[in-house]
Parts: sequence; structure tokens; C-alpha cells
Amino acid sequence: MTRRAVCAGLAAAAVVRPAFAKSATELTARKASVQLAPEGYPATEVWSYDGSIPGPMIRATQGARLQRRLVNALDVSTSVHWHGIRIDNAMDGVAGLTQSPVAPGASFDYDFTLPDAGTYWYHAHTNSMEQVARGLSGPLIVDEAEAPDVDRDEVLMLDDWLIDPETGGFMEPFAHPMMMSHGGRTGNLVGVNGRFDFALTAQRHERLRLRLINAANARIFVLRLQGMAGWTVALDGMPLPAPETVEGELVLAPAQRVDLIVDVTAEEGSPAGLLMAQDDDSWVALADMTVSGRRARVARPAPAALPPNPRTDLPDLAQARQFEMAMEGGAMAGMESALFEGERLGFRELVSRGQFWALAGQVGRSDTPFASLSRGETMRLRLSNDTVFPHAMHLHGMHFRELRGDGSLGPLRDTILSLPQEPLEIAFVADNPGKWLFHCHMLAHAASGMTTWIEVA
Repeated sequence: MTRRAVCAGLAAAAVVRPAFAKSATELTARKASVQLAPEGYPATEVWSYDGSIPGPMIRATQGARLQRRLVNALDVSTSVHWHGIRIDNAMDGVAGLTQSPVAPGASFDYDFTLPDAGTYWYHAHTNSMEQVARGLSGPLIVDEAEAPDVDRDEVLMLDDWLIDPETGGFMEPFAHPMMMSHGGRTGNLVGVNGRFDFALTAQRHERLRLRLINAANARIFVLRLQGMAGWTVALDGMPLPAPETVEGELVLAPAQRVDLIVDVTAEEGSPAGLLMAQDDDSWVALADMTVSGRRARVARPAPAALPPNPRTDLPDLAQARQFEMAMEGGAMAGMESALFEGERLGFRELVSRGQFWALAGQVGRSDTPFASLSRGETMRLRLSNDTVFPHAMHLHGMHFRELRGDGSLGPLRDTILSLPQEPLEIAFVADNPGKWLFHCHMLAHAASGMTTWIEVA
């Protein structure tokens, strides 16, 4: 399988914490009715933050203190994970590992400082396979003290939804064995910021910052700019040392983010926007752009790099501890032997429990960590994808770098796409104490076995 073929083919009681001041902002998880499908189709009952899809944009300046009280108005337990933010472990929002799930009618106070500028997001982390698919996610933007030289800043949250066109409701069951054991839950309706017909307006030679967030459960977006020239300036919230010209396709796996600075080059009336590859290699508009008027007579010079975030030193590979992690299981890849080998339970019992995947011979999150590290240690982790599916591997609490084949280190990321039978190694400094989840962000894969954790003490 080629990279392009793989990408195009996919798609308890609350913990008591100190009370906030009266000015604290609430974030309410509740049901709502939203028109996701085109007019003429039924509205969809979603689970939402404050009644909208996506949830309300949370925006603050780097170094600020973020306080949100999660109020659970659903009839199931939930929690919030602040994806990509390097915060205290107690605020990470992983039910059963860093906090108890927030029961219906209860609340939980999240309170932390924002150390890094960049593009992040927040989403449910209790039964996240279903809760995120139903709508529990939203953008989290942390602004630099000095904004880059752009005319406009646009956040584009990419998502898909698997909807029954007859009823407007989500297709069930969410834990469908076919989806869990194959590529994951991929929707039949794709959109941006909760709209299937999302569009922008712009002027020729206008400079935009586009913050792209992949909030889909399993879809890998293969994207292309039309009528725009662009530079990648940050990945997963972390600025690149220098802007990189966008040439050809952009691949955005589930949970990944990319910050682009783009100049509108299209003439008035010419096609422009963000295009998405389809299974037949054709391209469709994911975000249309209408160009009207002219912002400037000529294009500007290339943009400057964004200011770096703190704690981004290169890991000391010479002193690193090395670990191996095999990804196994899934349909069509010897699932029985992969799951049975590391488990006392029989294969049939695992499958009856909806467990189809394994990491390092372990099915699901165990009571003991995959690795125990001392604070400040460097970890090298070699990942071998022995399945026939891609996996978007996400580390909580810290960012890592890919060790490339030529010996160089890639940019900082918190989520990386692992393709079948392609070697992959990452390294990071374990500088954030706590219990940190490491899992596939194809959320059906995580729910059905592809989840472990690392402890830093």
C-alpha cells in the first residue's frame, strides 16, 4: 500500500476540587439538535458543549490561566481532555487514569496555565469513541504575545459524521465490530466547523492564518490548497524553526493540527479554497473561498517563523532508554494469534468483549504502565505497525520527535501517523510528571485495545 492509498481509503462520582470564583466560566455537556445534514434532511440530536457543533472556541493568551467548570447535563458520565496542552496530570481529563468520570448532574473544575501558544482542541475522554463522534469536541486556541503579520486568523475544525439520512440520527451501534476491527468509524458526511457547506470570503493578496484541526474519529484528510500559496508554520501547536512552503498534498491524521499562513493568489471569480481528496483520486471542495476585490497590489514576502514555545530542546539520544512496541491485531492480519499470545483470556472471549487490538502484547490499558521513567529521562520508542491499517498514535502530556531514517530529528508533535509495515521511531524528554496515556486516535482502535500508558516520576 502506498501512503496515498492508505490515506485516501479511510477514512462514578466526580473528584472534589476547590471551587472557582463566581466569575468562572461553565462548559456544559448536554444534548442539542443541530442541522448537520443539508436542509430537507432531519436535524441530528448531538451531544455538545453548550449546544453547538463544534463546541465554543476557547481562546486565551500564552501564559494565561484557564478555568472551566465542566457541568455534566448528559445522562452518562464524561470528562474533558485538553489535547496537546502540556499541563498538570490531574487536569488531563482521562477518566479512570487521571480523574474519576464526572457523573450525570455533577461537575468538575479544570484549572491550569497555558504554557504553549498554538492550535489545540478539547474533547471528551470517557468512552471517547462514542462521545466525540456524537459531537463532544471544540477548538482551543492559545495566542502568541505578538501575533504574526496576517490579515485574518481562521480556525477550521474538520470532522465527519455517520448519519442515517432517513432519521437524521447517528448510525448505531457505535461499537460496531466491523468498524472497531477495521479502519474505524468513518462518516458519510464531511464538514468544517459543523457545516457541510463551509465557505470563506477573501481578497486577492490577503494573508490568512489557517488553523486546521482534524476532529474526526478515523478519517485521514488528504488536502490541497487551491488559489492560495502557503507555508506550514506549526504542527500540533508547536512552531517550526522556519516556515516550510506547502507543495502538493497535506496529510492530516485524526487529532493532528497544522497552522498555515497563506496568501490568496486567485483572481476575483477564480476557484479557491481547501480541497479534499476522495477515494477515486478526484478532489472536492472542503472549504470554498469566494475571492472578491484586492487587498494589496502585490504579494508580500514569505512570513517569519512563529516564536518558539518553551521546553523544546532536542532529546539526548545517547543517554536515552530504548523501548519496543508492536501494534498487532485488527481484521485481516492474524488477529487471533496477536491477541491470544499476550493474554490469559481466550481469543473468543476478547472478541466478545470488543477487543481487537494490542500494543506490545497487551490488550487495553493495564494496571501497570508500559514504561516507568524518571523525570528528565529521554525515551526512544520504536513502533512496528504489524497490522494492515494506519494508526494515529497520540501521547498525552508531552511532545515527541520522529527519528528519521537519515538520523535527523523531525519537528515536535503529539500525534503521529504510523503506516503499515513502515518503521517508525520517536523520542522525547519525560519532563512532565504523572500518568500519561499513549493510544491510537482512531478512537475505535483505542476503545478496542490499542491503549497503554507511561508513568513519569
